[in-house]
Amino acid sequence: MSSDDAVSRLPLRAFRLVVTGGGTGGHTYPALTAVRTLQARLGAAGRAVDVLWVGTAEGLEARVAAAEHIPFVTVATGKVRRSSNPLKLVSPANVRDMGRVPLGVAQARSIVSDARPDVVLATGGYVAVPVVLAARMCRRPLVVHEQTVRLGLANRALARAATRFAVSAESSLQYLPEGARTAAVVTGNPVRPELLSGHADKAVEALGLGRFDRTRPTVYVTGGAQGSQQINQLVGESLPWLLSQANVIHQCGPAHEAGLREQAAALPHDLSDRYAVMGFVGPELPHVLALADVVISRSGAGTIAELTALGKAAVLVPLATSAGNEQEHNARHLQDSGAAVALLGTATPGTLRDAVAPLLADPVRRAGIAARARSHGRPDAADRLVDVLLSVVTAK
Repeated sequence: MSSDDAVSRLPLRAFRLVVTGGGTGGHTYPALTAVRTLQARLGAAGRAVDVLWVGTAEGLEARVAAAEHIPFVTVATGKVRRSSNPLKLVSPANVRDMGRVPLGVAQARSIVSDARPDVVLATGGYVAVPVVLAARMCRRPLVVHEQTVRLGLANRALARAATRFAVSAESSLQYLPEGARTAAVVTGNPVRPELLSGHADKAVEALGLGRFDRTRPTVYVTGGAQGSQQINQLVGESLPWLLSQANVIHQCGPAHEAGLREQAAALPHDLSDRYAVMGFVGPELPHVLALADVVISRSGAGTIAELTALGKAAVLVPLATSAGNEQEHNARHLQDSGAAVALLGTATPGTLRDAVAPLLADPVRRAGIAARARSHGRPDAADRLVDVLLSVVTAK
């Protein structure tokens, strides 16, 4: 069924969506991108969309929903603190939090019953658990989206409840419970569309990078919105060499900006002219990514989705404490297919230099890695996920 056919078969009233997921950007931003894409799709057909976001007051999703003027309600939820020691799984904190789940389910059931959504979209995080169970109890179509390759703990437990289970990569299918595989569909991980429309020259203009030597490659360093002490230290200790080879835009996190600016001030002018330090990169990010020839970053699911959708040569420094060691798995997966370079194990300034140097010295090698990265990307993931949402409604 085409997208237009699916829209034409919808009721003439406003389309009702309940969305849940959050706690981190990895769960929140794919949900937001799907909502925006659905609104644009139906808006172009003259249809309205009523969205209700269910989350926690402390999670990122509360702030995002408020900024987007999306109605938001909260439910009680519990978090399982993982441990390799089974005895620690019955810790007082786990027992207390799990005791909140029945309350959250009761609250979510009331919310879903009142909202009467055409479909419920869940993108993971512990807040999704009561809402998914409520959708099942209220017999509302349910689409669960998984961002990571090996499935988050909450989504793994709830996979069988979904009408359709959307995954970000083909390799995720093997991790689904047997009974959930027939409902699985590969959509990719939604990427904010604005990231795909950057212009390198606009980064130079917006960030005042006129002293950059455009005959040299540009490296973009990022540890996420708050920065990464590990990546900052690796790059900081490598700066004189790195700047002798490339321009560098370093998004270091607000807490680390002053120290790195002080370090930059001690550099010779011919090097410091090619170094831009900033605590946070905001609306300029699409243009910065367009300018970057190499990216040094973490390897979370959202970052991987963006880098592969754009087709960027990257040196990945996995966060060792990521849940289920997911970031190392992501980085290793891309490295094994020649789509990135990964610093696995103990990262040092020496290993960073060994990883970055061949990419800066050899444009053909850099382009090959970028092309293989792009082959893993799904820039149309948000549209694919919206197709799934519409299909479960019109199939009723």
